[in-house]
Amino acid sequence: MTDTRPSHADAVQEADVLVIGGGLHGSSSAFHLARRGASVIVLEADYVARHSSGVNAGGVRTLGRPLPEIPLALMSREIWHALPETIGDDGGFVASGQLKIAETDAELDECRAHVALLEAHGFTHEKLIDRDTVRELEPALARHVTGGIWVERDGYALPFRTTTAFRLAAQRHGARFHEGTPVARIEQRGTRWYAHTPRGMFAAEKLLVAAGAWSGELARQAGEPVPVHPEGLMLMVTQRVAPFCKATLGATGRPLSFKQFDNGTVVIGGKLIGIADLPGRHGEVDFMRLVKSARTVVDLFPHLRHLGINRAWAGVEAFTDDSLPVISASRTASNLYYSFGYCGSGFQLGPGCGRLVSELMLDGAPSLALDAFAIDRFDRFDRTPSTVATPAALAH
Repeated sequence: MTDTRPSHADAVQEADVLVIGGGLHGSSSAFHLARRGASVIVLEADYVARHSSGVNAGGVRTLGRPLPEIPLALMSREIWHALPETIGDDGGFVASGQLKIAETDAELDECRAHVALLEAHGFTHEKLIDRDTVRELEPALARHVTGGIWVERDGYALPFRTTTAFRLAAQRHGARFHEGTPVARIEQRGTRWYAHTPRGMFAAEKLLVAAGAWSGELARQAGEPVPVHPEGLMLMVTQRVAPFCKATLGATGRPLSFKQFDNGTVVIGGKLIGIADLPGRHGEVDFMRLVKSARTVVDLFPHLRHLGINRAWAGVEAFTDDSLPVISASRTASNLYYSFGYCGSGFQLGPGCGRLVSELMLDGAPSLALDAFAIDRFDRFDRTPSTVATPAALAH
């Protein structure tokens, strides 16, 4: 007698929500969804935190955000400060403060204008500081530094640890993670979404695409092409050196993300663009660009000129044409949602955006407006500035 039961490969695994992508945004969304009682399956092509979520510089930064992102960043920062109570792990978060330095009078004027713009919108988290205050904060900085912008409650965390902590917290609430499970195709049949993978079919009423640099292809399949492209973001870590820098540093006139860990090593990044191999699913290091970044560090800290580099690595991230992420419900299909395109600055936003995405998917509307990040914004002819929530609005 012929066995007509479905094979393992043919069986469809069901949930309330499918999340494609096991990075920080996918894992955070899965946690917030599962905590509210939704059954969640996360499909990760490689392993959790493999790409931009695990290999970024770990900046927990509200400083220097585009105006539309500031409300999200401020809300997310409050979650960072309460992370142990939220997920049972602090993710290695250190409230070191973030300092964006100016190296010339012209750059200091640029900083001054930026802070004034934020204050005009009601945001006061960034503080302009002069040369003497910079030197009080970081005495080892080169003497040519003229001032900068200081944000006291910013800092840094450990990307792989943070993403893993959100994953474990989501699993404690019942979320199921499938690693090594790339999604080749998505389709909607009736009221359910189906994800086709080499490990079988997965189905749910609601689908979240949070697959980083690979999200653009899935959005295209849903009839919503987005001007997004991949980049390979690079980092390097030095040998150990005696403590000399407490804050997390950035620069006004050139790319820089710089911090020293308690063990003495220094991590150097700052949107250092390497080589992205999207089909091969990996980033490659461009050593000539790393040399340029190393020179920046030596300019700012001359005593590091002989410090050796232990290793360098790269991950793949999605960049949009307007440098803002896509955090949105679909405009072409029901129960389809997106969270991708964070342009190398999405780590800090992960805890907060996961919560907002869960509200969008379960309640129909988030507690903070996401209009500026709508997926159909690229098709609009009206280029008027997006509404920015003010601090007063954030209080409600």
